[in-house]
Amino acid sequence: MKVECVLVVFVVFALAVAETEIKPSVWEPIEDINDPHVTEIANFAVKKYDEENGQSLKLEKVIKGDTEEVRLATFYRLTLSATNGSSSNNYEAVVEGKYRKRQTLSTESRRKKLSQTSERDCGKSKSDRVREEAEIGVCASKPKGLRRGSSSEAVVYSPPDSPTMKSLFKSKPRTPSDIVRQTRDLLRLTNRDDDKMADLSKNLREMKSILYGNSESEPVPEACAQLTQEFFKENTLRLLIQCLPKLNLEARKDATQIVANLQRQQVQSKLIASDYLETNMDLMDVLISGYENMDMALHYGAMLRECIRHQIVARYVLNSSHMKKFFDYIQLPNFDIAADAAATFKELLTRHKSTVAEFLSKNYEWFFAEYNSKLLESSNYITRRQAVKLLGDMLLDRSNSAVMTQYVSSRDNLRILMNLLRESSKSIQIEAFHVFKLFAANQKKPADIISILVANRSKLLRLLGDLKIDKEDEQFEADKAQVIREIAALEPRDLA
Repeated sequence: MKVECVLVVFVVFALAVAETEIKPSVWEPIEDINDPHVTEIANFAVKKYDEENGQSLKLEKVIKGDTEEVRLATFYRLTLSATNGSSSNNYEAVVEGKYRKRQTLSTESRRKKLSQTSERDCGKSKSDRVREEAEIGVCASKPKGLRRGSSSEAVVYSPPDSPTMKSLFKSKPRTPSDIVRQTRDLLRLTNRDDDKMADLSKNLREMKSILYGNSESEPVPEACAQLTQEFFKENTLRLLIQCLPKLNLEARKDATQIVANLQRQQVQSKLIASDYLETNMDLMDVLISGYENMDMALHYGAMLRECIRHQIVARYVLNSSHMKKFFDYIQLPNFDIAADAAATFKELLTRHKSTVAEFLSKNYEWFFAEYNSKLLESSNYITRRQAVKLLGDMLLDRSNSAVMTQYVSSRDNLRILMNLLRESSKSIQIEAFHVFKLFAANQKKPADIISILVANRSKLLRLLGDLKIDKEDEQFEADKAQVIREIAALEPRDLA
């Protein structure tokens, strides 16, 4: 139906131009936007739109308007506000006054008509005069939007409220900032109201589309920057995190992806998400505690990992009382949640090298006591495998050299790694070897470490000789050969 209206208006307009050989004039602003005549045009546009689209919009007010006249038609372009009962939006309407007939007036008849009009207008209201001016096309006090014809003729138009007018009516496009502001308002009012929740879900989909693009277009940097600035201008992130449990599953997924993306968005080469989180660190407490809620754990966990990208956030989490909770979260019976917690734990201990080194140095005793007992000696195969691999990643990092030296000087730690070398799982054996080789390569081995290695030398040499990997790896073979030489060279006299 909309397409037909557009085509009809275009044809009428084109014929008028062709017949008179006059180009359209420029748009001229309407001086009195509150004139009843303008309100009538706006009401007509809303009514036609409701009829054609099955809507129930009601006009609130006309915000601004312009008129443009061609020889055989007058167009009204209005920006107006309309409501559907629950929310208001701005719209644009273009209305055409249809051509009725044209007549030629002599100069004398024209002067007489103008004189009669001037005398008749003395006691009339402005709205009445405007209506009549639209009827005759030329008068003594011509309103904006009506253009005088040639000296020998005048063009007569249909009244603007004629049912034959065409209305081109569409919602004014929302900017990324508009979408964020409306989302923020909906989050403040969120409840189980289906209409509001539907609007909120729609907004979240639009925000996600702006940030990630879609099948037809890539993200526009300017739009992403505008959305990011508005999102962190007020507490939109806090509202979204607090209201997440009330959203449906798809809306939660969209919200999670939005928060994740915004952590990486730069505005003028600056990560403004980091500045916001610096003054709102308590949100990390909410996200970490989310692992205790089965419905929210994966969503909050994904958000948390993206926030940890900021070093200041990672430092806060590492030094918080929540850090100890991860040793329990990693062993939760729900596999998906336990795996997600393990992924966050790894991110905390590997992303920001200097911060991790500082944390491990200050918290060595309690951290590795928990790590050994709850993770490396766990009854869960997956937990043990993930823990020994992460241990190797931490100790082999140059930033943690001091921590590594301290770890490989402990006989309790050596005992745990030797037991892991005896695991039936080749994967655990290989990962355990990469940590065990640090004990053997240490040139300043404590006496008790040497004692254990010498006492178990034959078993260790046999075990290492049988240790192989599926794919040929020259580095692995070279490391294994070096460890075997180190153990074989140990003598009891080294105990002194």
